Amino acid sequence: MTGSTVLIADDDGAIRTVLIQALGRAGYEVRAASNAATLWRWVSDGDGDLVITDVVMPDENGLDLIPRIRKIRPELKIIVMSAQNTLMTAVKATERGAFEYLPKPFDLNELLSIVKRGIEVSKRYSDTNSDKNREESDDDSENLPLIGRSPAMQEIYRTLARLMGTDLSVLISGESGTGKELVARALHDYGKRRHSPFVAINMAAIPRDLIESELFGHEKGAFTGATQRGSGRFEQAEGGTLFLDEIGDMPPEAQTRLLRVLQEGEYTTVGGRTPIKTNVRIIAATHHDLKLLIRQGLFREDLFFRLNVVPIRLPSLRARAEDIPELIRHFLNQTTSQGLPRKSIDSQAMERLKAYRWPGNVRELENMVQRLSALYSQEVIGIDVIEAELADTSSPMPDQSGENGEGLAGMVEQQLTTYFSAHGDNLPAAGLYDRVLREVERPLINLTLQATRGNQVKAADVLGLNRNTLRKKIRELEIPVVRGAK
Repeated sequence: MTGSTVLIADDDGAIRTVLIQALGRAGYEVRAASNAATLWRWVSDGDGDLVITDVVMPDENGLDLIPRIRKIRPELKIIVMSAQNTLMTAVKATERGAFEYLPKPFDLNELLSIVKRGIEVSKRYSDTNSDKNREESDDDSENLPLIGRSPAMQEIYRTLARLMGTDLSVLISGESGTGKELVARALHDYGKRRHSPFVAINMAAIPRDLIESELFGHEKGAFTGATQRGSGRFEQAEGGTLFLDEIGDMPPEAQTRLLRVLQEGEYTTVGGRTPIKTNVRIIAATHHDLKLLIRQGLFREDLFFRLNVVPIRLPSLRARAEDIPELIRHFLNQTTSQGLPRKSIDSQAMERLKAYRWPGNVRELENMVQRLSALYSQEVIGIDVIEAELADTSSPMPDQSGENGEGLAGMVEQQLTTYFSAHGDNLPAAGLYDRVLREVERPLINLTLQATRGNQVKAADVLGLNRNTLRKKIRELEIPVVRGAK
């Protein structure tokens, strides 16, 4: 609401100037300070309708200020901004009661939208419905479950922070090796079920005829070899979180039983007749295109909607190459703690690693760092070692850069081989055309957006697409968009 007063605390003079000008043009009264003490004095005096604060300031951490403000001014919404763009910053800001968290650099239009929404919420505030502060986390930010400060990871952190206090079902998608189980564990470890079990099961690693027994348990004599009652993962995860990895590989019968659990909150063991009530949060993950599997009749659409309450798509490592140095430092520290000699990567070698496409994503990078630490005697790893390692790497991804369509032909051949091995001579009538198009279209649009630094107008021009068409494809293909581009 214009005419309202926004209080700002940030020790960066340039940031203060930008905010004062932008908020002033939007019709707000603005008061800005370079320290937490001045902000606290204003808030204590009853001034301001909304607060924007940095985290690191000369006299006090902005996160420590939030509970104090909320105690005396619970209606006052607080927006936290920080250049310390880690998951823990987002989580701590949310835990301590921040209205919104924005990583630096931020998008001004997004900030103005959040300010407007925050002031509107403050105006509607009722003391009888005030929220209680959640318990602060004592976790050391050095032991982060997720690493990276790229714009793509910032979106993931913000989404996770909003979900920590909920029991909503989450569907995590992304290529193999992008860290889907790490995200699931973060949701559990920093959520309200963190003191209860976290149980993971990989659908692709269990024989199809045993999945129902693994999930729901079985009674004695339910099948050959069932000499005693066996507990399932739902029973083991009671009160906590059940992580269903590679959900796209779940057979139809198990899908039907899982749907009933999500709908009714109960299940029966294999061979049992008495329904068992369950209190488990479901987080699922897949590297498959579930919408394609639905069209092929391989995955239930109603189950998809039950699981996909909150979708999270993890970016590939090549889509966040700026995170590679930080990831490498993290993995090198891990190898040192395991007793291996301390190593470092020189600048030329680091640039080569950033330019590599990493078909195996973060998992492949971690494996390489462990190999470099274990097999090479030199303390500083140079470009010659990296080139030798990359030359020996057999990429599981088909090369799509070959001339005369050779790379694309190899990809189609790989898809056909996969289908025939799974279905024999009964090749499904539909699906391959869409899958090949998606395999080509998604990386093409993604790489173009990276080249234009997220500028969709420029990307549409480069691709020869209408801007609305490009937006539709970004949404349909779930392509992460870099925020902050003009």
